[in-house]
Amino acid sequence: MSIPDHIRALEKLAQIDSELKELQDQLAQERSTLDGLTSGIRKLDERLTIDRASMGVMEKARGELLLDVRNMSQQLDHSRDKLSRARTEREANAAQRELEELRKLVRDREDEIGKLTRDADAARQQIEGTEADHRKLADELGAREGDISSKLGEAESKARVKRAERDAAVKALPPPLYRRYEMIRSKRGNAIAQTNDGTCRACNMALPPQLFHRLRREPTLEQCPSCNRLIYFSSPQAVDASAAPERS
Repeated sequence: MSIPDHIRALEKLAQIDSELKELQDQLAQERSTLDGLTSGIRKLDERLTIDRASMGVMEKARGELLLDVRNMSQQLDHSRDKLSRARTEREANAAQRELEELRKLVRDREDEIGKLTRDADAARQQIEGTEADHRKLADELGAREGDISSKLGEAESKARVKRAERDAAVKALPPPLYRRYEMIRSKRGNAIAQTNDGTCRACNMALPPQLFHRLRREPTLEQCPSCNRLIYFSSPQAVDASAAPERS
């Protein structure tokens, strides 16, 4: 193959790589959207599991405290009865102390019940808010999943076709030239550039005059001293007729 043939093959390969990148970016974006929704739902599921478990612990503790209060209320009745039946000052004082201790215990338990009730109400409101967020995300996922899956399938199908085209384009290049192209592409994104006025159209840096004259004099492939892309001369008419490789 001649140098012009190599240049045309590189242009075709660069165009295919640009289209493949667009498809890969589209795939990444659609997958990111789908992953974001499913991840959000999963996190809400985990939060609901934790909050419901915490709610269960609070309700259990509250139930145990209410049982304690009921038992203590019975003990209070018994202590009042003892106080009313006391025959001596000593018996009355003992019954009074027992009554006061029980009243204090009941107040403490009631304070704990009040705190647990407030905490449980706050937890219940949080769970309700999380459930609302969960429903909203689930509805969004249900509405968009089919469309996203369709776009993913379409983009993957196009990407398979482009990869087949790329394989065919690679075969048209000498292996050493292709290796150079891939090495530059891995660092620069696009590996080829044009010049028609002594400036690299990829990095916008001026070429050494001797290099530009050599490119202009005969079909040849060189490397831009500034960005290291493979560079070739293209007449102004050709540049106007087709878009130059993407700059970066």
